[in-house]
Amino acid sequence: MDRAMPLPDFLPALLRPELAELHAYTPVAGHFPVRLDANESPPLLSAEARAALARAAAPEDWGRYPDARALDLREAIAAHCGAEPDEIVAGVGSDEVISIVLTALSRPRQGADAASVVTVSPTFVMYKLSARARGMRVVEVPLDAGWDLDVAGLRRAVDFARPNVVFIASPNNPTGALMSEDRLEAVVAAASDALVIVDEAYIDFAPRDQLALLRKHPNVAVLRTLSKIGLASLRIGWLIGARELVAELDKVRQPYNLPTPSLRAAAFALRELGGELRRAAAAVTAERERLAAGLAELGLSVAPSHANFLWIGTRRPAGEVFEALAARGVLVRSFHAAGGRLAHRLRITVGLPEENDRLLAEIAACA
Repeated sequence: MDRAMPLPDFLPALLRPELAELHAYTPVAGHFPVRLDANESPPLLSAEARAALARAAAPEDWGRYPDARALDLREAIAAHCGAEPDEIVAGVGSDEVISIVLTALSRPRQGADAASVVTVSPTFVMYKLSARARGMRVVEVPLDAGWDLDVAGLRRAVDFARPNVVFIASPNNPTGALMSEDRLEAVVAAASDALVIVDEAYIDFAPRDQLALLRKHPNVAVLRTLSKIGLASLRIGWLIGARELVAELDKVRQPYNLPTPSLRAAAFALRELGGELRRAAAAVTAERERLAAGLAELGLSVAPSHANFLWIGTRRPAGEVFEALAARGVLVRSFHAAGGRLAHRLRITVGLPEENDRLLAEIAACA
């Protein structure tokens, strides 16, 4: 007997029409001895640090809600970033913070029937997905041949779309590029009546950050996360911005959005494990350079990266290389479905040395 629950007849008419073009984010299922697809950092924290995190995470009373203000965490973030606690809104990873921003800033401009967002392509998919799910228009400007910002194209997009929000990831996912300072500054100036979000999710693997833009330009906010430096399970991300902006965003944030174990562990990590986290990031950065050299020796195109992954050009179609690697137990991320210049592109997360060695051995046979 088919016991599936039927869809109510009225429901399709109530769904946002934009949902028809979207797909839920679904990581590749199955067991792979080497998973280099999700931009997680490898397990490099010491046993002592892991034990200390576990102790710090345990709430004093499991029956109580978390701190709705996340005050202790925001204070730890503020000290870490050189900001003030009331300049910070924290969420369940950067994903929730992006959703909060787009929900709060979804009012259409005068004369427009929908709010707009401008971003680049390729970049983090959640900017577009979260905006479209809210009925916002999205204008994507392709990165230039070196995977840097096309300032002229972005200026035209800003003039045309009159966006509420502009998203620029730097370092960018999936390309790994740290955007040129002068180009980023030019985009911020061109979008002076929009909120420009500079997403620094991978900044721990880069030689410089862009926090100075916050104090120089009132229309800039910065996103950061703990997910890329070995603490992805905590799901902690945050925005740093003007107090007045943060106060409005906080009205949209769900109450008790961050569980107590994540709040406590994240605050502890920021205050007490800075040395551990920096050493782990340095180890990933060094291994990134070794892996890049190994891939280049195989004749593959390797873009300069300031993240914890590499952006690889393959001789064969990327989809074929992806499938061949998966069949050999190594999972990476392919962008062949987008077509065009991405048809021969893979993104490979930097893993442990032995995982990277396995990747090099397998890709030599199929790329």
